[in-house]
Formats: sequence, structure tokens, C-alpha cells
Amino acid sequence: MNNQAMSGKTVAFLVATEGIEQVELTDPWRAVQEAGGTPVLLSTEPGEVQAFDHLDKADTFPVDAVVDDVSPDQYDALVLPGGVANPDALRTHEPAVAFVRDFMGSGKPVAAICHAIWTLIEADAVSGRELTSWPSLRTDVRNAGGTWVDREVVVDGNLVTSRNPDDLPAFNRELAALVATHA
Repeated sequence: MNNQAMSGKTVAFLVATEGIEQVELTDPWRAVQEAGGTPVLLSTEPGEVQAFDHLDKADTFPVDAVVDDVSPDQYDALVLPGGVANPDALRTHEPAVAFVRDFMGSGKPVAAICHAIWTLIEADAVSGRELTSWPSLRTDVRNAGGTWVDREVVVDGNLVTSRNPDDLPAFNRELAALVATHA
């Protein structure tokens, strides 16, 4: 990845307080840093968030800002990590859903992986879009008006989606490319 692809760009990572699939947070986070960007961790509460390695507790990470207190205008891109419990909790927090809805409407890059697509669905942001996710969400995507496909990465306008941690190299590559080309 180009070490300056995201130079000067600030990328928000939005998660709930627990249930985040750790590698889906840490791998894109590292990719943003390596590309010259600044990642910022947003959550629904201050303090720390609890990540998981599948169903086992993993590391905790400090929250930089509470989503209720920030605006999409402050960030150049948004990453939504997965994990089952994380987006399920996130989609019940109206300020987080509004943030995602506004971010999608801004045209700025948004990247979601695995179960994170649930938050996009709650934000009414998948209708007319082609995307991928963890396979069990395909009916949810279709019911929300989106077209679900089984590919490692899908780019549809300002949206990058992937299925699972195995897809992270392609996910990170397309996220960096989209952020680098977005004014």
C-alpha cells in the first residue's frame, strides 16, 4: 500500500462498547496508519471498548471520542468493523445510526466488514447498492433493497464492503484507494 495514500486524512472507526471482532478493527487501523492517515476510535460511551477474537475476549482499546459529540464533517472516511454483537448494539444507538446515515449521505468513503452491514441497513443506506457481508446477512441486505454478492470486496460508489477477516487485504487496499482519490 502506498505509504502516503491517506496522508493528512482522518479516519473514524465507529464501534459499540463490546463485541468488536478485534482483527477487523486492528488490521484496517494499522493500514490507515501505514498509509499516512490518522485513525480515531469512536464509540457510544467514553472509556474503553472490549474486542473479541470470535467468541473469546481479546484486548481493550481506548475511545477517542463519543459518537454523540462528533460530526461526520470532522472525518475524511468511516470504517465500521464487524463482530456479531458490535453492530447489533451499534444499530440500537440512534446517534450512531444518524452518524452513519449522515456519513453515507456526505459521499465520503465508508468501509464496512462482516456483520457491520447491519448498521448500514439500520441507517437506510443499502437500498440500490451492491455489497457483500457475512453470508447470513444476505437476506437482510436484500430486504433493505440492496444487492448482496459473494465476493471478497465490493466497491459501490463511496462504499467498500467485505465478508470476513480473510478478506482484510482486499478490504484495506480498496479503502486506501477510495480515501486517496476522494477530495
